[in-house]
Amino acid sequence: MLFTWMVLDTLKVVTICMPESYVEGVDKLINAGMYPNRSEVIRIAIRDLLVDELWGTRTKSGGLPLIAQLEKAASVESKSQMTPTS
Repeated sequence: MLFTWMVLDTLKVVTICMPESYVEGVDKLINAGMYPNRSEVIRIAIRDLLVDELWGTRTKSGGLPLIAQLEKAASVESKSQMTPTS
């Protein structure tokens, strides 16, 4: 099944600061012909994040949104650090 994403909202200008390595990665995607410009890369990344995290229609694994997976992993990790070893 093919899904077409349609943006019905008007576009707003948002200024962001990113690490240089992120900008370099974005530029590599553009130079590889995968995306036409930086705005499109960032728009798609944010859309995918919203789908995963906010709207909950896609998940990375285990049926949990990514943020829930990270919280669960952090909880397990903190419990394992509190377990005494002798």
